[in-house]
Amino acid sequence: MAAGAAVLEDGSLISRLDRGLLKAERLLALLSGLAVFSLMILAVISVGGRNAANAPLPGYVDWIEQIMPLIAFMGIAFVQRDGAHIRMDIFIGALKGRALWLFELISVLLIFLLITALVWGSWSHFLRSFDFAAPLWSRDSSIDIGLPIWPAKLLVPVAFAVLGLRLLLQVWGYGRAFVLGLEAPVAVPLIQSAAEQAAAEAEQLEGHDSNGSRQG
Repeated sequence: MAAGAAVLEDGSLISRLDRGLLKAERLLALLSGLAVFSLMILAVISVGGRNAANAPLPGYVDWIEQIMPLIAFMGIAFVQRDGAHIRMDIFIGALKGRALWLFELISVLLIFLLITALVWGSWSHFLRSFDFAAPLWSRDSSIDIGLPIWPAKLLVPVAFAVLGLRLLLQVWGYGRAFVLGLEAPVAVPLIQSAAEQAAAEAEQLEGHDSNGSRQG
């Protein structure tokens, strides 16, 4: 599983690019969270309508199909930035210095190659669905109420492309750390020990408490 990680920042170019990309990643993660909330609302409307008037929401399954890519893919780059995806920390945590950065570099490069293939494949899948000459620009639609499917298909290559940019930044960061022998490189997730995670969480709580006191 993934342990807690910290991402350091400074005034370097790679750190500025990291913070700029983080803004886009946070926006996509916010959209993903709003999609989860909208799915809850749709469920309440559908179940409430069925129970109250025997009239569930028309096309409920069709709307779920449209929303699921937002939930499944929009937050993956944001999670990658913080190193929160599942991985073998028992092995990685035993590595130090250049050995650690080399392992991370190879891992991120392999992921980047996979994501590049997925961007190409998902974009081709979108193009097979999208057609300017077709009604609603779509060659296919959902079964129940005929929603065009291409918007949902477009979300996948967009999310993977943002993840690809994040992985390129991490390749740069880990490669820089390996070549220069850095102890704490910027723009890449650094694994924290349990004590460091606890200290970071305590610092965050103290910050919330102090803000609340000032507002009170």
